[in-house]
Amino acid sequence: MIDSRTWEGVQSLLDNYARIGADDIVVVLYTSDSYESAAWVCAALELREIPVNRVWMAPLNDDGFPDRLTCALPSPAEFAGRLVVLTFERDTMSHTRTLATALSRYEKSRCAVFRAISASPSLFSDALRALPEELSARNTAILERCMTANQLSIKTRGGTDLRVTIDANRHRWISNRGTSRPGGVVILPAGEVATFPASISGVHVADFAFNVNAITDRDARLQDHPATVWIEEGRAVKYQCDDAAMSQFLEECFRTQCAYNVGELGFGTNFEISDAISMNSHINERRPGVHIGFGQHNQDPGVVGYQCSIHLDLIARGGMVWVDDDPTPLDLEHIVPSSKPHPTNSRDEDVFSPESEDLGVDDCCGILTSDGLQLASPQAQ
Repeated sequence: MIDSRTWEGVQSLLDNYARIGADDIVVVLYTSDSYESAAWVCAALELREIPVNRVWMAPLNDDGFPDRLTCALPSPAEFAGRLVVLTFERDTMSHTRTLATALSRYEKSRCAVFRAISASPSLFSDALRALPEELSARNTAILERCMTANQLSIKTRGGTDLRVTIDANRHRWISNRGTSRPGGVVILPAGEVATFPASISGVHVADFAFNVNAITDRDARLQDHPATVWIEEGRAVKYQCDDAAMSQFLEECFRTQCAYNVGELGFGTNFEISDAISMNSHINERRPGVHIGFGQHNQDPGVVGYQCSIHLDLIARGGMVWVDDDPTPLDLEHIVPSSKPHPTNSRDEDVFSPESEDLGVDDCCGILTSDGLQLASPQAQ
């Protein structure tokens, strides 16, 4: 049974994110682990009498998917509004190239794609209740302060104490706010700004959760056994966790080549997310607070001189960010939304063009490729 809060999140997806209209037609793609999410959305569409086709897909590898997708897609002449594609997966993001090829025959202005990872009740009951406009205003407030900054000082109640140098001329800021653009693909859940730190040193205490690009059943919550990482000049030099299993997990992750590099400085902005969930998920990553991504970076090829198969986000609850010499910090748990337009010189995090030949350069973690989500080696599971 679906509860009222989760059902409200389903409605928010359709109304506030996809903005479904009476003349639209919807195609829902889902993997077996996300059947429930797809069923809820299809039921909501049917109640609105919106035409919907549902297509199952195997994650990552599915030789029959291109034919099933082609059969489900309408002719451009069959609908007056837009074609809206909604996809749901829990741990993966699959068949990116296949989907891009299939949608290339539609006008960009008549096609919108929303891809949900971490499909679960919490995606709807928490993450999707925050409106894109609200997330955009909070992201803007952070970007207004940070995009022109040289130095950041970051502290959390849990013990994080970091000194960061920013080079916005070299390293792009990215902003995930759940906003669609013609011909683009929006990845959900939304609510984050991130960049690559030119330099970073100090200590980071992850007392909320982790998120890793691997399929794992490990409990992602860290509030009972925080993970502490000491960072010198952009590299993890020491790590500690009182939980033996989590300590072993960290060792397996950092054993991967280049995984000790800090590849991301991220600030979650989704204020509807409060408590960590046990599932390895992007939902936890969007919670207001600071997270450090180790391993793969989020920059264009050639800007940062390494590649890594793993991306491990260690997430802290909340945080205060001092910008240059300004004595008033940003309180990540109480961001005052900006009334100004969202900056145009940042990239829409997790939004990439279907016809792009290198889809892996546009996401916060740097792990999207033209074939889908890059998963790390099973040793990190």
